[in-house]
Amino acid sequence: MFLISKLVWIFAQPLSLAFFLVFFALLAGLLRWRTLNILGATGAALILFVTLYTTAGNLLMQGLEQRFAKPAADPGSLQCMIVLGGAFENEVNTARHGIELNGGADRFIEALRLAQKFPQSRILVSGGDGSISGIYEGDAAASERFFPLFGVGRDRLIEERQSRTTFENAVNTKEFLASQGLSNCLLITSGFHMPRSVGIFRKLGIDIVPWPTDYRTDGQVRLGLDFTQPNLNAQNLATAIREWYGLVGYYVAGRTSELYPQ
Repeated sequence: MFLISKLVWIFAQPLSLAFFLVFFALLAGLLRWRTLNILGATGAALILFVTLYTTAGNLLMQGLEQRFAKPAADPGSLQCMIVLGGAFENEVNTARHGIELNGGADRFIEALRLAQKFPQSRILVSGGDGSISGIYEGDAAASERFFPLFGVGRDRLIEERQSRTTFENAVNTKEFLASQGLSNCLLITSGFHMPRSVGIFRKLGIDIVPWPTDYRTDGQVRLGLDFTQPNLNAQNLATAIREWYGLVGYYVAGRTSELYPQ
């Protein structure tokens, strides 16, 4: 399942689809299939235009982010928090032994803030190497260097280093929580990733409190043209579509409580 999901995404992401349509159009042109040539070229151009120069990606991202609102105030007390991996540059950290963070860094910054505010809380970091090769360290390993730098002792960390997918995050986390006698933890992950995560945790009967972070939109996006940031538009559309692939795939496989949890 893991390898299949990786391969599907390689070929099904928007820019890959555009490339395949361009290739198809060229082949159709060489074979003098004029109608197919035009359809392929038009399809590729449409995908590229929507991906790069519209707010479609931001709008999809916003929808995912708004499914679970972050509580207006911190909890009165906190026993534990679950931080899902996806915030560290694992390839770079493996080579350089650092703590380089990526766009999902807010997951760990928020966990650090809460850990400092609630010094009795435990932090379960769930995240192994999600690459196909499996040769890199994961977020759980990097967290061992990250948290102590800010005064959070390693004795408060619970490291789940084996998971490669969100489903494995939940399955392995359930075992760790049971062994440590922990329950009703905050679930910290990116806002766009929260619907799929909550659906899986609910399906497995794990009691959590959604605690979204790492927002990518301002909550006021409208569908329209945007020629100012094509790279960001493409990134957000790819991320949102990938989440929807995961939502649908996990729902079909019976791994989530509902198609679009809220």
